[in-house]
Amino acid sequence: MELNLIIAENLNRLRLERNLSLGKLAELSGVSKVMLSQIEKGETNPTINTIWKIAKGLNVPYTLLIDKHELAPILVMKSEVNMQTSEDGTYRIFCYYPNNGKRNFEMFLIELDVGASYTCVGHSEKSEEYLTVLEGELLLEVNGDSYILKNEDSICFSSAFEHTYTNKGITLLKALIINLYAL
Repeated sequence: MELNLIIAENLNRLRLERNLSLGKLAELSGVSKVMLSQIEKGETNPTINTIWKIAKGLNVPYTLLIDKHELAPILVMKSEVNMQTSEDGTYRIFCYYPNNGKRNFEMFLIELDVGASYTCVGHSEKSEEYLTVLEGELLLEVNGDSYILKNEDSICFSSAFEHTYTNKGITLLKALIINLYAL
């Protein structure tokens, strides 16, 4: 693939990921809106300095604009995931995808024994938790409210506050949790 087409694809993807209009990126980078449009369409081959200005405006490394972006599948086997447990061992958590420079979320599988409870002290400000019960029955207490979730029920809430999970069912509780962190 030609370099100008790689840059076009990367620029468009990075700009849209940040919800930036061409006009706003022009302000941030010092590269005209017309030039940015031409680059995104693959109609021009930008100079090195232009690429540096765009990278600075997007707050990304230079190479993120010129390297071919490939999303290789990331396979995570449960047997490879480290298990963490509560002090009493009744709550287990498996982190499948940690927060890193490429993602602003974490994805966990939790297991909670029958009748057991676990209280989380809360996460960072502006964080959200997306929880889906896979098996069992969950009582979720957050911010003074209580919610009962059964198989395949889901809830989203601000996870900046303390929240408590209680297994109210008669079998092991399994749930999928995604913690999303504001950029």
